[in-house]
Amino acid sequence: MYKIGNKIDEVRIDGNLDALKRDLEHYRKINIEAVELPAHGLDAIKNGFLDKRQLKRIKKILEEFNFQYSVHSPNPLNLMDRQNLEQHIFVFRASLEFAMEIGSKILVYHPGRFIPEETFPVMGNLKISSDEKQRLLDMEAQSLQKLSEEYPDIIICMENARPYLFHSPYTYAEKPDALKKQIEKINRKNVRATLDIGHLYMAAVFYDFDPVESAAEIKELIAHTHVHDNFGGAVYHYEKQQTHQIPFGRGDSHMPVGWGKIPIEEILSTYIEDYHGMLMMELRSRYFGDSDESGKNLENILDGITGTSPHEIKLA
Repeated sequence: MYKIGNKIDEVRIDGNLDALKRDLEHYRKINIEAVELPAHGLDAIKNGFLDKRQLKRIKKILEEFNFQYSVHSPNPLNLMDRQNLEQHIFVFRASLEFAMEIGSKILVYHPGRFIPEETFPVMGNLKISSDEKQRLLDMEAQSLQKLSEEYPDIIICMENARPYLFHSPYTYAEKPDALKKQIEKINRKNVRATLDIGHLYMAAVFYDFDPVESAAEIKELIAHTHVHDNFGGAVYHYEKQQTHQIPFGRGDSHMPVGWGKIPIEEILSTYIEDYHGMLMMELRSRYFGDSDESGKNLENILDGITGTSPHEIKLA
């Protein structure tokens, strides 16, 4: 019903296709079954359009492997952008085209941000009126309705967001119930949710809700999963250095499964038996060498839930 995968880190690759091939070879060696490709980390999109020459190079590499693929759209992509929405729509469409070209059925999208992370330093803790928030929600929903109709074979998976000290709530997607409401408003069969378990736990600690109950409430919408571990502590947007955060249990650590405090087994138990997607480990590049351990820890969790090794189960 599901396959364990790992992401290609966009910063680690940074457009270097030799590095892409090297990492794919490593994943094959440790029996990873699926891979999430960053369209931006591969330089597949330039100025809003798919780079066909780069796409050809990427596809030639992918032909050497037998992974199932998902695609992550560029992180700054924001269908609530006030300055240049048309360019964001171009980038979104190019991401969908990239997914189609490589045979992926999943495109991960970070839902709209009322206050984009890139603007935090200049906008401060800007207060957005309820009317303006509703306008932006409507704008995003209309764009996603159109884009999903253009690419009906690609499932657009909207990912729940992590919180930030001082700037939250910068997006409705910090709270899974609000994400569910927006997906239901869009009302398209190929617009679903990516449950990011690490982000869910951080938001649960920050807003004081139960992450297991929250996962259960949106389980019917989950078409993709990001799995990684942390200790739940939110940080300010400028705190990027993991070596300074980890000693204090803070930050969106993206650590290997089993290294943090997240009740991963309890969260997965709410929906895994009826799940037909990928379990994509989203580890930071600093943990690349620990991918094998993370995968085995995840397998043990799944075995504890289902009593069956995931390698004995074929994707439905």
